[in-house]
Amino acid sequence: IVLPNALQVLLISDPDTDKCAASMNVSVGSFSDPDGLEGLAHFLEHMLFYASDKYPLEDSYSKYISEHGGSTNAYTASDHTNYHFDVNSDCFEDALDRFAQFFIKPLMSADATIREIKAVDSENQKNLLSDGWRINQLQKHLSEEGHPYHKFSTGNWDTLEVQPKEKGLDTRLELIKLYEENYSANLMNLVIYAKESLDKIQSLVEDKFQEIRNNDKSCFSFPGQPCSSEHLQILVRTVPIKQGHKLRIVWPITPGILHYKEGPCRYLGHLIGHEGEGSLFYVLKTLGWATDLCAGEGDGTTEFSFFTVVINLTDAGHEHMQDVVGLLFKYIHLLQQSGVCKWIFDELAAVCETSFHYQDKTPPRSYVVRIASNMQLYPQKDWLVRSSLPSNFSPSIIQTVLNQLSPDNVRIFWESKKFEGQTAMTEPWYKTAYSVEKITGSMIQEWMLFAPNEDLHLPAPNVFIPTDLSLKDAQEKVKFPVLLRKSSSSSLWYKPDTMFSTPKAYVKIDFNCPFASSSPETEVLTDIFARLLMDDLNDYAYYARVAGLDYGIRNTDSGFQVTVVGYNHKLRILLETVIEKISKFKVKPDRFSVIKEMVTKEYGNLKFQQPNRQAMYYCSLLLHDQTWPWMEELEILPHLQAEDLAKFIPLMLSRAFLECYIAGNIERSEAESMILHIEDVFNGGPDPICQPLFPSQHLTSRVIKLERGINYLYPIE
Repeated sequence: IVLPNALQVLLISDPDTDKCAASMNVSVGSFSDPDGLEGLAHFLEHMLFYASDKYPLEDSYSKYISEHGGSTNAYTASDHTNYHFDVNSDCFEDALDRFAQFFIKPLMSADATIREIKAVDSENQKNLLSDGWRINQLQKHLSEEGHPYHKFSTGNWDTLEVQPKEKGLDTRLELIKLYEENYSANLMNLVIYAKESLDKIQSLVEDKFQEIRNNDKSCFSFPGQPCSSEHLQILVRTVPIKQGHKLRIVWPITPGILHYKEGPCRYLGHLIGHEGEGSLFYVLKTLGWATDLCAGEGDGTTEFSFFTVVINLTDAGHEHMQDVVGLLFKYIHLLQQSGVCKWIFDELAAVCETSFHYQDKTPPRSYVVRIASNMQLYPQKDWLVRSSLPSNFSPSIIQTVLNQLSPDNVRIFWESKKFEGQTAMTEPWYKTAYSVEKITGSMIQEWMLFAPNEDLHLPAPNVFIPTDLSLKDAQEKVKFPVLLRKSSSSSLWYKPDTMFSTPKAYVKIDFNCPFASSSPETEVLTDIFARLLMDDLNDYAYYARVAGLDYGIRNTDSGFQVTVVGYNHKLRILLETVIEKISKFKVKPDRFSVIKEMVTKEYGNLKFQQPNRQAMYYCSLLLHDQTWPWMEELEILPHLQAEDLAKFIPLMLSRAFLECYIAGNIERSEAESMILHIEDVFNGGPDPICQPLFPSQHLTSRVIKLERGINYLYPIE
């Protein structure tokens, strides 16, 4: 519906929901910050929460929502700001009334101003040691000064208090000015998700939101590109906070939103980011140079955008940076030579369509946030779909974006601790050390020429795409999982889907192995074992992941766990492949050293996590039985060799109990036969891989009980 004040509203009625939610998207973001008042739009987002004319008690909105089972948040992006909350359905009307007042008559009192500037400053402080924030701002810093992309959007004490005062500006008056000039009903999109009928929700919305002022303000737009020639063809070396080496290769491109039905970035991201045999990542991994690669469209607006490839390098990969970039451009050249393939686009479109039609229900709060921001960008018929359904095959549009991924307009950001002391410049907001060097097309041609001659090729057709999406008839209308069978080596819990009616299933197998976590050393070995399994399966199982069938293997407090989840049609093929890999696993020394290097860096980086995350880690370390501190595990790592793992795996598996849970669109007989097969692999034959546990070895998960009235303090730096 559209209210008389031009506010566009989408109403969603869900009689089964226990939570109601609302999201207001305002088409004003940090690009609208006045010069010299960096972070003002973000500060305004903070201030609106505080109080309103109708509800003058400070923070009463947040307090009301948290007291009624809800949560509230907001975020400021470059071209929009989004405010949202969810709450128990019986309190929705009162919560909505408080929410509406943000946009009708907020107080923005003088005494709250300083306090909220401090809150914004504290938010910025926590980001100062985050590599993600640092590299993002460095990319902005190396762009046209006159373009809003160049700005610092968070704000801090300096930009919102010190500098304005020096210029004789009153931050609060500037804040009110920004609000009054830009917060106009015609630039707002509201989504309401409630239990009532649509008619009831409509009258509720008309009653609460009609007073929002409409200034007929036009949407902020800033034509022109953020990067001119001086910001292209550059190699930027920068020093991160965490250990590790990263390559970020970035090109300015035509924004994907302009061609969302053709999906050029989805097509190119799918191919450049592929991990199957013949892909760029497969080759880099085989050479021992990379542990991770992702590709796709990064941040942007309707005016500009970037295509980004991020590669996590090993120490050896860091030494071969030019070869890595050369191989990337060789793969892009391969895409140019092969032309745009209709079968690849059709396959991708089919995967997207299946994924859209069988998507899981999204929690109300996330759902309203997503749709409210879609309303700003897409025509009405695509508000729910967004760009998730590419349907128009246009080789020329894909080719246009592919041509933009050229050596002539590339920006390469290379992060490594090894650059400490070799950088001459400092980014002003986060104090990131960096240096810039110009590179030319001919230099990249040379890197391509000298890069290893590996067999790069397009992916094969995806055998994991489901074709049978029929629903099984669940005979058991059970509400809770039932114990289908139990033997000395496994138990099977089963829960057929009686609620969601989707062609998906979920299989989880807990390998309880007493030898796996008996010491810091065995825990590290189990962790490396789980990662090596994932590593070994990747080029085969990546196809399953693309087709909506996901899997994971991770170490737990008591052994390791295998999860397979997604469309049930081909789930068993993947599960049996995973089980076979575990039963016949052989340690490859070259992969062992790559994974060991990765684990060593990860453990070493734990000390850079946000303080609240670290506090939670130490809390569980103190309270849980059989957990080992990362410092001890880090101490052991340098001494571990591939032989240690090769000796350990048969020992770990020699005693095991498998706790299995199978749920979803799977019949009872299928579930039983899956587990019988797994038992056969591990417990069958004259010389079985696993023996049952002794009664005393069965696990009890123990946690320290904190008695009332006793306080403990565990300080850690």
